[in-house]
Formats: sequence, structure tokens, C-alpha cells
Amino acid sequence: MDYQKINHKKVLVTGGAGFIGSNLCESLLQNNNEVVCLDNFSTGRLQNIEPFLTNKNFKLITGDICYFQDCETAMEGVDIVLQQAALGSVPRSINDPIKTNEVNVGGFLNVLVAARNANVKRVVYAASSSTYGDSESLPKIEEIIGKPLSPYAVTKYVNELYAHVFALNYAMDIIGLRYFNVYGKNQDPNGAYAAVIPKFTMQLMELQSPLINGDGTNSRDFTYIENVVKMNHLAATTPNPLAKGQVFNTAVGERADLNMLTQLLKKYLSEHNPKIAEVPIKYGVDRVGDIPHSLASINKAKDLLGYAPTHHLNEGLKEAVNWYWENLKV
Repeated sequence: MDYQKINHKKVLVTGGAGFIGSNLCESLLQNNNEVVCLDNFSTGRLQNIEPFLTNKNFKLITGDICYFQDCETAMEGVDIVLQQAALGSVPRSINDPIKTNEVNVGGFLNVLVAARNANVKRVVYAASSSTYGDSESLPKIEEIIGKPLSPYAVTKYVNELYAHVFALNYAMDIIGLRYFNVYGKNQDPNGAYAAVIPKFTMQLMELQSPLINGDGTNSRDFTYIENVVKMNHLAATTPNPLAKGQVFNTAVGERADLNMLTQLLKKYLSEHNPKIAEVPIKYGVDRVGDIPHSLASINKAKDLLGYAPTHHLNEGLKEAVNWYWENLKV
């Protein structure tokens, strides 16, 4: 079902060469927008945006949100900012809290100040489900959060606080999206901080046993990238005054545990290689800073933005696996 999309605007996507950012760039270009991509390629990849480099409506600025001048340069003439640039990963933040804070807090503040100075019409920023912290209530409702469990979670909550005070003090139009375990096309399976779905997929493709942290009963609201793209479009275009200054869960509103997830990955991958169905799963200790269960309420997004998921887990995972199979072969 179609929905309101950003069109005929000049849009800055920070972190535009990253997993989520590159999918946003692609969607924006398909909808007749002029796109500025700001990325320092610390986690973003040139191959994610390579198809856009010859597009006259696409401009790449190799720069860093930690440098205010780069943010100011990128903001020139921009109507909408989709702020995706960040250092993700709970484990990375535990290993290097200073760098995580520098990028996620200092860099975010640079983006907001530059957007304010440039009179940008709307800023939509990537918040995180990690903000719910030690709150055990399910499903997660935007107004009820706990205490953070990692430096990463602290930085993403600080983003929300800064967004609130900038909206309050400078009359800026800012909306936050709390992403829940996003997966899909362009997600990097490599490196120490790779997300679970592409990492497990790559391992299974190589007939290696994935290692589940814990007993596999930890559950997540796995959210396919198309749902995230849709939420960014809706948040950037909504005329609803009640949506402004708000933060919204960006998810499916359903959860699956890691045992179920791994079985589904094996099922869809074994359609390409039957041997994958026989690969055993390993189990290890729980990961520090992890929460046992995560499930979003998407009622607020439905009510104020008109959101409904484009893909549930089965559909999204099947699409993702097919893309991974074609693009992650070694």
C-alpha cells in the first residue's frame, strides 16, 4: 500500500553510505529528491552508494559530523535532514565509550546547531530502542523508559533530550525514530560489531555454526529496512502538529526469539543450499549490556503518522536472505 513520501525536496542524509542511510538515499532518489550524503566512511561503505554517484541529483560529501564545518557545508539549501550518522553497537560503546559519546552526542549536537543555523524545515533523527534500558514492561511504550544499560544507550537518550530542548528553545521541527533491530539490504556482515542477522546469514552460507549469546530465548522486534524507510518518509512529511517534537517506535510490533530467528534463516537459506539445514547452532554466555526481551508498541506511530508495517518477519527475512545470498557470496 502506498504512503506519503518525501518528494521534490533537498534532503541531507548524514551517514548516507551506511546500511540505513544508503537505503534512504535510494528511496529519496526514486522519489525525485535532491540528495546530499554526508559520511566519513568509518562504518559506511562506498559500495552502498556507488550506484548513485553518477546521478545528477546525488551529491557525496566526505566529511564528519564531529566537525561542525562539515555539517554547515552539508546543510546548504537543505529542506529536510535525516540524521542517521552514529556509532552503533552496544559492545563497541562498552569497549570505547569516549568515541561513542564523541560521535553520538557531540556529532548529533553539531547536526542540530547546523540545521538550526540553516533554517532546515524538519529534522528526523535515528533514536534507539536501547533507550528503554532496564524497563521490563512489554510492549515498549514511548513514554515509559528505564535506566540505560550501556554507554550507547546513554548517548541515544541524550539525543532525545537535545532534540527536545532544541524544539523548545529554537522552535525547530524535530522528530525521533526509535529503531528496533533493523536488518536488510546493505547491512555489513563483517567485523566485531556486525548485527546478528547478516552475521548469522554469512556464517550459515559458509556452513559455519552461528554462536547464540545465551540460551536462544532472548527475543527482539526484528524490523525490516523497508519499515524504517517508510517511517522516515512519514515522519518527514507529516502535517500532524501532534507528531512534532515526538519520538516514535520504529518496528513491527511482533517479536521472535533467537532460536526461531536462526531456524528461519536456515529454512530460507537451505532453499539455496540444502546443506545449510544441517548446520548445528552453538550457544554461549549472555552478552554484557543486552536486554532479554524487546517488543515495540507501534500504536503511537499508527495514530499520529498513519504507519503500518510493510513487512513482517517472514516476508522481510525472506527478502533479506535472497539479497544476502546474491550479494554476500565470498
